[in-house]
Amino acid sequence: MEFTKSRKFVAAISILILASMMLTACGGGSKETVLRVGSKDFTEQFILGEMYALALEDAGYKVERKLNLGGTPVAQAALESDEIDLYPEYTGTGLLTVLKLDVMSDPQEVYQTVADAYKEQYNLVWLDPAPMNNTQALAMTKEVAAQYGIKTISDMAANADQLVMAGPPEFEEREDGLPGLQAKYGNFELKEYKAIDSGLRYQALLEGEADVVVAFGTDGEISAFDLLVLQDDQGLFPPYQVAPVVRGDVLDANPKVAEILNGISGKLTNEVMQRLNYEVSGNQREPADVAKEFLVQEGLISP
Repeated sequence: MEFTKSRKFVAAISILILASMMLTACGGGSKETVLRVGSKDFTEQFILGEMYALALEDAGYKVERKLNLGGTPVAQAALESDEIDLYPEYTGTGLLTVLKLDVMSDPQEVYQTVADAYKEQYNLVWLDPAPMNNTQALAMTKEVAAQYGIKTISDMAANADQLVMAGPPEFEEREDGLPGLQAKYGNFELKEYKAIDSGLRYQALLEGEADVVVAFGTDGEISAFDLLVLQDDQGLFPPYQVAPVVRGDVLDANPKVAEILNGISGKLTNEVMQRLNYEVSGNQREPADVAKEFLVQEGLISP
C-alpha cells in the first residue's frame, strides 16, 4: 500500500514538473532567454543599443550587450552569422550599403523595400521605423553660409572651389557621398576635402579649418551650435530612419520583443535624438545613463 502511494506521489510530481516545463516553453520564459544586442561604432548607436538593452531587461529578458561592433558590414555579418540577435539600422544604409540598390527618396518606399528584401534574403525583420531621419547632410556655420550666399547644396556646389569640406574618409568613396554629390550637382571640385575622424568634424568647422562639414540629421551639434543644414535641393540623400533589425527566429520565439522595441522607436524624433546625442558627444555623459534617463522620463521602463 505504501509503495503504491509512493509511486502515485512520484507520478504526480513528474506531471507537475512536465507541466511547468511546458508552460515555460509556451509562455515566453523571458527570464531564461538571453538576447544579444549589438550596435555600430558611433554615439547614436551606443545610445540606441543601450535603449534596446535596458527596455528588454526591464521586461524580464537577460541581455548580452555587444555594442561598438564596427561599421555596417561588421554589424550585418554579426546578424547573419548568429553572433547578435538585433541592432539599430538605418533604412538608407540598408538600401544602399547592404542591398546595393538605387537611391530612393520616399521614406515609406525605402522602408518597405528594405523590409521585404531583408526578410526574403536573410530572414531578418525590420520593426517600426522612428520618425527621426539621420540622413547625411552638409552643414555650415550661418556666418560663413551668409558670406557666400549659400542655402542649398546647389549654392555650395557653385562656390565649391573656394570651400574646404571636412568629413569621414568613407564619404569620399560612398555612392551617396562626394562622388554622388559631384554627379548630382554638376561635377564640382572642392578647394580641399579633409578626411578626418568623425568626432573632429565640428571642431574643424567651428575653428575655421573647414567651411562645410559632412553632417547627419540627428547630430547634437547642429542644434547646440545653431548650424545651417544645407537643403538637398536635388534630392541626393535617401531617408535614414532608424529601426531595430531582429533575427526572424528570435522574434518568432519572443514576439513581445517587437512591442517593446516599437514603443521606443515612436518616441525618437530628430529633435529628441539631437538632444540625446549631444548629452554624450558634447556633455561627455555615458550613453547608458542618457538612455536610461530618457526611457524613465518617457515611462518606457521603471525608475
